[in-house]
Amino acid sequence: MGSVKCRDITVGYEDEGGGAPLVLVHGHPFDRSMWRPQTEHFSRAGWRVIVPDLRGYGESTAVPGTTPLETFARDLRALLDRLGVDRFVLGGLSMGGQIVMECYRLFPERIRGLVFADTFAAAETEEGRAGRQAMAARLLHEGMAGYAQEVLAKMVSAHTLAHRPDVAAHVLAMMTATAPEGAAAALRGRAERPDYRDLLTRIAVPALVVAGTEDAYTPVSDARDIHARVPDATLALIERTAHLPNLERPEEFNAVLTEFLHSLPDDAEGGSVRTDRPVSGSVGR
Repeated sequence: MGSVKCRDITVGYEDEGGGAPLVLVHGHPFDRSMWRPQTEHFSRAGWRVIVPDLRGYGESTAVPGTTPLETFARDLRALLDRLGVDRFVLGGLSMGGQIVMECYRLFPERIRGLVFADTFAAAETEEGRAGRQAMAARLLHEGMAGYAQEVLAKMVSAHTLAHRPDVAAHVLAMMTATAPEGAAAALRGRAERPDYRDLLTRIAVPALVVAGTEDAYTPVSDARDIHARVPDATLALIERTAHLPNLERPEEFNAVLTEFLHSLPDDAEGGSVRTDRPVSGSVGR
């Protein structure tokens, strides 16, 4: 656990383990603790796992106004520069997945593999833009609590709510702890995000696309669209999970990610890193 001054903000982050870097970017309205099962597993398995709090979330500085995806990506690059990390595997969930796309647009030469979890690539619709602007105004006026209670049953599946109340409680705690100013700024930025669908067709590194089969926010059709656009991507669907399969069924998610990481070619800078043993998952080309 640490924090560092990057650009105009302080960034909170975890940097655990040793070996080749694996960088994971959280979604909205969460924080870096959403990657706890992956941080613990992969740092023990030979990876250097780096998980930041995005601007406006967790222990990072909340900046009011509008935060475009490009700003998040430049923050991430600045953090990795400070940590001395040049080449890395980069993954993100939901908004984090869109930040990953923006990172690939800005500095593809630093990325040796990509993970897109429960995300989508298209630009926002007119209706969607209006909805995000309205939600930003609501969060600033009301705070996070009411919103968090409303969306919890869409963030995690009915199975998770019934059988993993600890996970549901963690998700609710992350949402309610988020600064409304930071969440609103991110919503305004996402309302104006670019269309990444053409960029996906030009990706030249291995990519894994993961989705929960019961995700209402980014349904399986969105994952299949990304999978179809990214050359030679791998698709994995996690059963009985919604928007947060990495928390709802971490063993299955970690198995799929492990198999993907095993498949990466040796990196000229850092060499290859192997985890403790191969694990099979529900993976298809």
